[in-house]
Amino acid sequence: MELILWRHAEAEEGMPDSARKLTDKGLKQARVMAEWLKPRLPKNTRIIVSPTTRTQQTATALDDNFETVRAIGPGVSAKAILAAADWPNAKGAVVVVGHQPTLGEVAAFLMSGDPVEWSVRKGAIWWFSSKNKGDIAEVVLHASISPDML
Repeated sequence: MELILWRHAEAEEGMPDSARKLTDKGLKQARVMAEWLKPRLPKNTRIIVSPTTRTQQTATALDDNFETVRAIGPGVSAKAILAAADWPNAKGAVVVVGHQPTLGEVAAFLMSGDPVEWSVRKGAIWWFSSKNKGDIAEVVLHASISPDML
């Protein structure tokens, strides 16, 4: 299984939090990252997105064909994200477009087994794979890229 964690791009300040839109910089961040991701994603990649405006706008830069999943909205647990993505059992790839600090907690858990708060920059992706070597499950980090690196 491939799991791509994608933090929403830069959003405007304001309330309500769920209605915050991407800034011009955020729209560019989402577009640049989507251009990098598109040719690399396996066919039939599932894209699941938090219901907030900023995550929906970020995902739209990649594809209009995505699922809005309330279970991955702001403030959920790392376990909720992994359950929604069906990690590590899903077939193929899953892109999760979500929020901090939860995406950082997922990355930390996958890498260390401890869901501490790691920082994921706005608009960045962390790409993981789950592979089995005999009876041992292995997590591999393929990429950690922020839009300013592209």
